[in-house]
Amino acid sequence: MVRIKPFKGIRPPKEYAAEVASKPYDVLNSAEAKAEATERSLLHIIKPEIDFDPIADEHSPEVYERAVENFRLWRERGWLRQDPKECYYVYAQTMDGRTQYGLVMCCHFEDYLSGAIKKHELTRPDKEEDRMIHVRNQKANIEPVFFAYPDNEEIDAIVRKVTGKTAEYDFVAADGFGHKLWIIDDDNDIRRITEIFGAIPALYVADGHHRTAAAARVGQELSAANPNHRGDEEYCYFLAVTFPESQLRIIDYNRVVKDLNGMTPEEFVSALGKDFEVEKMGCDEYHPSGLHNFSMYLEGEWYSLTAKPGTYDDSDPIGVLDVTVLSSLVLDKLLGIKDLRTSKRIDFVGGIRGLGELKKRVDSGEMKVAFALYPVSMKQLVDIADTGNIMPPKTTWFEPKLRSGVVIHSFE
Repeated sequence: MVRIKPFKGIRPPKEYAAEVASKPYDVLNSAEAKAEATERSLLHIIKPEIDFDPIADEHSPEVYERAVENFRLWRERGWLRQDPKECYYVYAQTMDGRTQYGLVMCCHFEDYLSGAIKKHELTRPDKEEDRMIHVRNQKANIEPVFFAYPDNEEIDAIVRKVTGKTAEYDFVAADGFGHKLWIIDDDNDIRRITEIFGAIPALYVADGHHRTAAAARVGQELSAANPNHRGDEEYCYFLAVTFPESQLRIIDYNRVVKDLNGMTPEEFVSALGKDFEVEKMGCDEYHPSGLHNFSMYLEGEWYSLTAKPGTYDDSDPIGVLDVTVLSSLVLDKLLGIKDLRTSKRIDFVGGIRGLGELKKRVDSGEMKVAFALYPVSMKQLVDIADTGNIMPPKTTWFEPKLRSGVVIHSFE
């Protein structure tokens, strides 16, 4: 069972919402963030290295200090204001004509430690530490994490009622994705949402494993440092936007490799034939047609690779994944790439960039071969999390990303 609570959100006034709200910290590099940031953009708070000329090291003490100073300034100038009452919020995102409705809430750090908030990826200590410093210094969760919950009819009904009214925010960002926010301030709705989630067995981390782990560790730190700790303090909770499982869509997360491990293209294609049905598809982009079918781009041509029966295990939540099949039969067996986390010979390309990005990187000579995968399903993600397994690196890409700065949670 999970513990959630409403909170007094810190958020921009309606007229500034579209400008303050930004892409998440890990979607843009520093140069891209500097180019994209307008005067009131949250990027000055979540990527404050852009305020230095030249751009500073994002892990330097002065950059962490600038983040705190900018958060203070944004509130002082009225670009961020705190709501007077503890509320839940509905945050809707629209992409390609499809809308998903998430509840903005606070989740308890102990639920992550106990496994009631389930993960499917490993985290890197250095990235966790960086996020911890931000949370610790700000005494706030500036950016939300992205969770999923099992579909619930009563929650759907409350959300439908709330979203039938005029939205507090309604804007389309520069990338074409729509964003809306409604405030849930009715006491009965607030009480009922808390009760319903109290009976839900688990939440699932969709996106934001490092932010979740960092928030939990800060909660542990602050509770240990408080001799009068009760367990209901604001620092015990962290910011999440939680969506019904059925509304979420995972898109492909693809691979590009720098070389063929000493093989000629002909030798490589021939070697693939042991485990795959290989079919040359020509010059037009080829998208994988289903599970265990892969797209490959090599020497200016697209190929269909279909894994032969017996090369995968559909009864195993990890063995069924196409990232596992590709890693085992191609990246490791043929190309000699043993560790996806550390190898400099491989890179990963989010499907939002399209197959054209794979073609471009191979045609430029930067990479030798590219592979496109059929997307993982939410069912596969849930099965893996429920069985305590961990997905291989760079398996899931959720789109659209949550906009940062729509609502912020402060411990104070």
